[in-house]
Amino acid sequence: MISIGSKRYFLIISIVFIALLSPCKVSGQNVKVINRNRYKISIHTTDKPVIIDGLLDDPAWQSAQRVDHFHRVLPMDTGYAKSQTEVMLSHDDKYLYLAVICHDTLPGKRPVESLRRDFSFPKNDNFIVFMDTYNDQTNGFAFGISAAGVQWEGIQANGGYVTLEWDCKWRSAVRSSPDRWVAEFAIPFRSIRYKVGVKEWGINFSRLDLKTAEKSSWAPVPRQFQTANLAFAGTLLWDTPPPDLGLRYSLIPSVIGRYSHDMEGGNAGAYDFGGGLDAKITPSTSMNLDITIHPDYSQVEVDRQVINLDRYELFFPEKRKFFQENSDLFASIGRERLRPFFSRRIGLATPVWAGARLSGQIGKNWRTGVMDMQTGSRDTIPAANFAVAVFQRKVFRRSNISFFLVNKQATGTLSAEDPSSLRYNRVAGIEYNLASSDSRWTGKFFYHQAFSPGIHHHAFSLAEKLMYDNGKVQATMEHAWVGQNFMAETGYVPRTGFQELTPGIQYKFYPSSRHLANHGPFLKSDLFFSTDFHINDSRTEVGYGLEWLNRSKLKFDLSDNYILLLQNYDPTHTGGVPLSSGSDYHWQEAGFSYLSDVRRLFNFSVSVIAGEYYNGHRTGFESQFSYRVQPFANLTMDLAYNRITLPEPYSSADLILVGPKLDLTFTDKLFLSTFVQYNNQIDNINVNIRFQWRYAPVSDLFIVYTDNSYPDGLTPKNRALVLKLSYWFH
Repeated sequence: MISIGSKRYFLIISIVFIALLSPCKVSGQNVKVINRNRYKISIHTTDKPVIIDGLLDDPAWQSAQRVDHFHRVLPMDTGYAKSQTEVMLSHDDKYLYLAVICHDTLPGKRPVESLRRDFSFPKNDNFIVFMDTYNDQTNGFAFGISAAGVQWEGIQANGGYVTLEWDCKWRSAVRSSPDRWVAEFAIPFRSIRYKVGVKEWGINFSRLDLKTAEKSSWAPVPRQFQTANLAFAGTLLWDTPPPDLGLRYSLIPSVIGRYSHDMEGGNAGAYDFGGGLDAKITPSTSMNLDITIHPDYSQVEVDRQVINLDRYELFFPEKRKFFQENSDLFASIGRERLRPFFSRRIGLATPVWAGARLSGQIGKNWRTGVMDMQTGSRDTIPAANFAVAVFQRKVFRRSNISFFLVNKQATGTLSAEDPSSLRYNRVAGIEYNLASSDSRWTGKFFYHQAFSPGIHHHAFSLAEKLMYDNGKVQATMEHAWVGQNFMAETGYVPRTGFQELTPGIQYKFYPSSRHLANHGPFLKSDLFFSTDFHINDSRTEVGYGLEWLNRSKLKFDLSDNYILLLQNYDPTHTGGVPLSSGSDYHWQEAGFSYLSDVRRLFNFSVSVIAGEYYNGHRTGFESQFSYRVQPFANLTMDLAYNRITLPEPYSSADLILVGPKLDLTFTDKLFLSTFVQYNNQIDNINVNIRFQWRYAPVSDLFIVYTDNSYPDGLTPKNRALVLKLSYWFH
């Protein structure tokens, strides 16, 4: 048993954190300066609009500067890519134009997974441009194209992570020949945000060529980082600054028809019709306002189910478009399993009436995101208003400080049947996000305080994280302290009243091999303590990983586990006799996982674990098998099995999850997906059929059928059929 004064412990952790932080202000500054100064491309005005056809015969391309000599990033970050790429840029007062020539050195088909928009990056030959439109090496926009001509666009945040939920109208074309494929882009200035009057942007270009298994970039990027990392971008030099377009707006009305039948609840089938409206208003080139009225999310893809072996609430990601777009500031506050704001809490159990979100850049160093949503009531759940505001200021070269407030306010009558319901719940906090110039040092420190009626003590959370990654060594130290009364009703905080310590280290060897890219050991721990620092849970894992040049991966690991139960718990989640609160368990497990070469038409991943489990044993595996008929069909099969054997009187169980999915992309505008999930842990078969026709740019017709049934006799629980039509007026 470990025991130490928590205040003294926190002081020690803080001192170590500050000491480690001290060198990070100057780490790697030369890398950014070298790329920005050495890798420059000029862009000039064209007086004739470029015809987007992939032919490159427009006058603009005859005089444009051409850059090539792309550097290899993966599997090794030395030398130039085997398959080279050429890029040119031009513009007029409405569009940014881009021309790309992707040369091939190996014969054969170019791998393409599907024709669906926002393709999977590692499974398609592609080209992407990353633009640092704010010149902060942190935020920007990305536009990409696959060799099959499928568009890909996203918003960049937190140094270069791209979120693909943002859509906009832009034009592109691809032409292929045996030794190359050529692409042209026309990106409207009205679709992106940037600072007015600025004549330099950060920019980089990335190419993935799956036949040579190489990823490359124009301005070099170390192999441990994404090519999207804006710390390593070159410079785009404008002859004249991009235009100030003034107020811009788009309207997206939608109509919805629905039939639903809840057989399990004994309700008759019912029809429902409605409509909604989304609006996108851009008051300046650096700000964006999104408005939604009576939104409907019936077309959202169904969640992938999992076998639940967790003692706390599972996390399922947000998939609703309005909450995903321009949400990086909201999604970045807190950390995994300690989120003061989680948009999925809004409107899943009650209808959303309306909402608005304002986001963008204020001046040189400030960014802001403000969102307000109003929901109605349903059953015993009262109507409520949800608001979140984040203000972020850039400090040093790439770091920032954020201030935020999350507020949930009941606007309806509180339920007398639920004494736990609160009139309000608020969380305020301050966060410091560290990112050195070369991205080797990253970290985070935050303090959050919750406010609820009648709760005055131990309603806080704080955390520190520091990570160093130089390509060979990755070392992480993370600590969190969450008070017993910390409550974030609009967040995701599955556990309170603990301190957590998470150290980890990994080393990679890079051999001179024709097949093996890297390999090396890793060691990591996750330790949970009570607030007075008595250990409750621990998991220590040691293992070895290997990665081949074809991107296949293999990992072996051994783990040591300890759990002191703080409440009764059934490890199978099947309603059997639970293990008693206060009992503790210590066990070991072994496992391995393998990911095959995703370039192959048939590819798969599999992970296996076996060993002791609480007071019994467990054998389990998870796998996914995929086969594609490129680019029109992709069939995947999810399989998961866990055999848990416990002594009497506790329940043993064979837990099975089977999930076949067929994804058909008839064209780049016509899609059909069928997803079936059988889960015996929850005694359910789920069927989801989703048809999408993108009949105009960012305008869709959805037809979605959902059915839930008992596996025994296929007795239906509920089913629904939804038709939704939307159109983007731009």
